[in-house]
Amino acid sequence: MNTQNALQVQAFNTTDVTEQVRATPGWQQQYRQMSPGHFSGQLRCLGLDGVEVYEERLNTRVEQFFRAPSGSLTFCFDQVENSLYLLNEQSRNIWITPENYQEVAVVFDQPFLQRHGLDLERLQGLFMVPLGSGQNALFGSWLSATLTRLAQADCPLEGQALAEQLLDDCLFILDNACQRLQGQALGKRGEERAIMQRVSEWAADCPEETLNLMELAQVAGVSLRQLQEAFKAFTGMPPAHWLRLRRLNGARRDLLRGASDVTVAEVAMRWSFWHLGRFSESYRQLFRELPSETLKRGR
Repeated sequence: MNTQNALQVQAFNTTDVTEQVRATPGWQQQYRQMSPGHFSGQLRCLGLDGVEVYEERLNTRVEQFFRAPSGSLTFCFDQVENSLYLLNEQSRNIWITPENYQEVAVVFDQPFLQRHGLDLERLQGLFMVPLGSGQNALFGSWLSATLTRLAQADCPLEGQALAEQLLDDCLFILDNACQRLQGQALGKRGEERAIMQRVSEWAADCPEETLNLMELAQVAGVSLRQLQEAFKAFTGMPPAHWLRLRRLNGARRDLLRGASDVTVAEVAMRWSFWHLGRFSESYRQLFRELPSETLKRGR
């Protein structure tokens, strides 16, 4: 469902992760559901001159593979951990949200950055680093309330003034957050991020491919122990569990395509679930319906 008013504040309520992805323009994204339940998502967007504002809510855990818009600088405020993540167009990563996740994000496009003389080279070493700041929670709450107020307002939106304020606020929070960085912890985080970067690139380039645990470690170019530590830091789950959930989501996509001659057993075998009963039970636990029910809806 989509509603829109003269202020360009848009609101989307979604019931599937693919709908959530389609509702977010300009981003290269793949979502996979990673915890049980019927998915429910919300997205609100505000377009200004050179600036995009987003607020996203997800009820289940979701694996997000993403790449930020070309030429952009993005400030993502995680409202669960109260962390700031800085992204540029090279930012490409996999991570898994907690349940009942909420974030707000401000995206500045390249012309806007150039008009304000921002040199992204000066921000090297800060991209994809969790930056803690006492202002994160306050800013996220204010921005969420601002979207609500603007969506209900009857007066014209002063877009330029708000865009300038957002840039000033984001840079102020970034400056404060940088003072909290610790070199040793940052270095270890960088190594783990490099591992996940290689996994992300494989997942983006080979979305239909299945691997076992040792093959995934080989893709990442690390030992199994290093792979497990990186996954624990970035996804909160063992890599074997991630691979299994990834295959279940792949099977769901095939079932929703609803080819007339496909069977549940064929889909299960394609995604390396050799035991049909275990596949059906695992599928039901994650998506709250049997694969046969998904296949009927797809057709």
